[in-house]
Amino acid sequence: MKDDKVTYRSAGVDIDAGELALKKIKSHVERTYNKNVLWGLGAFGGLFDLTEIAKTYKEPVLVQSIDGVGTKLMIATMANDHTTVGMDIVNHGCNDVLCQGARPLTFLDYVAMPRLSPEQMEQILSGMATACAQAGVAIIGGETAELPGIYREGEYDVAGVLTGVVEKKRIINGQSLKPGHVLVGLASNGLHTNGYTLARKVFFEINKIGIFDVPKGFTETAAKILLAPHVNYAPAVLDFLEKTQVHAIAHITGGGIAGNLVRVLPEGLKAVVKRGSWPVLDVFKYIQSSANIAQEEMERAFNMGLGLIIAVDKNDAESAVNFFNARGHASHIVGAMVEGSRSVTLV
Repeated sequence: MKDDKVTYRSAGVDIDAGELALKKIKSHVERTYNKNVLWGLGAFGGLFDLTEIAKTYKEPVLVQSIDGVGTKLMIATMANDHTTVGMDIVNHGCNDVLCQGARPLTFLDYVAMPRLSPEQMEQILSGMATACAQAGVAIIGGETAELPGIYREGEYDVAGVLTGVVEKKRIINGQSLKPGHVLVGLASNGLHTNGYTLARKVFFEINKIGIFDVPKGFTETAAKILLAPHVNYAPAVLDFLEKTQVHAIAHITGGGIAGNLVRVLPEGLKAVVKRGSWPVLDVFKYIQSSANIAQEEMERAFNMGLGLIIAVDKNDAESAVNFFNARGHASHIVGAMVEGSRSVTLV
């Protein structure tokens, strides 16, 4: 009989590493706190006081979104840089609840890996906390799971729930859309969190680019290009909503422009988006030309340079473009609503 005793650690789970990770991330999480956070790390549930917030709403409605970062995490692992993926999931969630007109309030994170790395956890949570602080969002709790056997060495997952609030009568759901309303597109800064399975194949299998190589025609490394953090449009758009009516908002994620814009359309209306009305980012041109990918396939897999599309009255379109340009979001009039079957056409 062997003298070695079997422990949880020898089986693959290191509780001490988890406690060290908690200590490392504590200061990052706490810098997102505001007066409404009653209890944060360590409790079985995060406590967030809605008393003061509810006073500013007649009929407050909570809007929630959950998502993950996806295979962009594989790029982070290749580059050994985990600082931006935490930003990605927060900003993605902010944009999702924004589509109903909601102001982001709180975030709950979930991070799972085969073997807990306190240093890696700190990178992820520091980026997450930075994005939350910039958006006025409090991290009120989360979960760290060490799952040997579920994930292979080097793999991990990051997901989260973003909760926002909106006045019931100000919910944006596309039902006020009419023919003649104009579509304004706000620029993305890259892939955001979508299309990475195809992008990885093109960069690293077809073109055989190293993660720290500079692809032809670029001035930055593949790591820098592919790890650009997801843009958060909520602060600018929420300010815009205070002065101008917006009839619909579509966050351009997986499924591209057509796949996401159709989600906000009522029956009897068709969105016509004009190709060439905004600049397609170089990274998409590189991917398409490298692998001879059809235009329709590119538009299904990627945002093609538009991270958000809003629908406004025709008379408000130019002022919307000027407003968002001034806020640092390059924007363009990219299409309009017309009568027709519920669909999106790119022409």
